Amino acid sequence: MRYYRVRRAGEQRLVAETDDRLADLTGARSSLRQFADLAETTAVFGGGVDDAAARVLADAPTLDRSVLESPLQPVVPDEVWAAGVTYRVSEAARETESTMPEVYQRVYDGARPEIFFKGTDNHTVGPGADVGIRADSGWNVPEPELGVVLYEGEVVGYTAGNDVSSREIEGENPLYLPQAKVYSRCCALGPSVVSPPTVGDPHDLGIAVEITRDGETVFDGSTSTSEMVRSCEELRSYYVRHNPAPRLSVLLTGTALVPDDEFTLRPGDTVRIDVDRVGVLTNGVREV
Repeated sequence: MRYYRVRRAGEQRLVAETDDRLADLTGARSSLRQFADLAETTAVFGGGVDDAAARVLADAPTLDRSVLESPLQPVVPDEVWAAGVTYRVSEAARETESTMPEVYQRVYDGARPEIFFKGTDNHTVGPGADVGIRADSGWNVPEPELGVVLYEGEVVGYTAGNDVSSREIEGENPLYLPQAKVYSRCCALGPSVVSPPTVGDPHDLGIAVEITRDGETVFDGSTSTSEMVRSCEELRSYYVRHNPAPRLSVLLTGTALVPDDEFTLRPGDTVRIDVDRVGVLTNGVREV
């Protein structure tokens, strides 16, 4: 199933999309208002999130599909983390931008992946909202990625993510990575959370991105998660290693869709990220 968070009659509601309808889970159980509430029941009753949703589907009112026209951010994570240099093309791009390119080659070839803190719910936005680009950087790019949704460190779903980054700041010095990655509106998530059975193999998903400016496409590209050099499970295992995972977190798994060095995002651009079997995440761009 796919899970959305929507606003209806002034209230936030958790909605499950099945093969034939949209089920208002909040209408069936008032305690189910966010995806984290659904994931929490798996710790009590076992099984997956689809099993938890199935227990209340019979009592859930059916909603019109128009509620999905403006979905809210589907998860409100305690933490967002991200992985870097998980595709060959991203390793090459980071070497190009950096004054110390050898550090990225060492990560690409090394046993330990690069895992870094991306932010909290205060740094993230949902579908339709603007992502941010730093005013003190002249080279800013989107990074379309598959996001792994975790409950207490265990995989409960997948979403699409945009790990917006300042390549100029990161390129000056790798120690500037937190400033290049963590700032207001630096991450977008959505439009839904999709259960593991619905996604199937997370390493066989197409990812596409299109950036438009004044109605014209200024960048597009596509790849597949099959090109990842590390598995989602390997990245998850390093994220939780000696690191207490919060109740709900998202781990972004890296990108292979890197615009040309001459490209930078501008205010007013639109970024459209399409992940197979997960959905389309669309955001505008503003300076922060």
